[in-house]
Amino acid sequence: MIQLKLLLEHRILTDSEAGEISEKYSIPINKFPKIYSSDPQIIKIGGTPGRLVAINREDPTGKYTYYRYIIEG
Repeated sequence: MIQLKLLLEHRILTDSEAGEISEKYSIPINKFPKIYSSDPQIIKIGGTPGRLVAINREDPTGKYTYYRYIIEG
């Protein structure tokens, strides 16, 4: 039986981690896909606009990390 998580793990990246990810993908931090500061998971972890968040997901095909830039909203 395959079990899927409904809530994914969210983690605010440190400035140095965000810089490394930005360099790795050659994308300015503010050009990553956006997520609103009003998102329930962002509120739960204390995310603020201007920060980069890592979202970890696991499904039957593997483990993935997505990055989102927190914006006001």
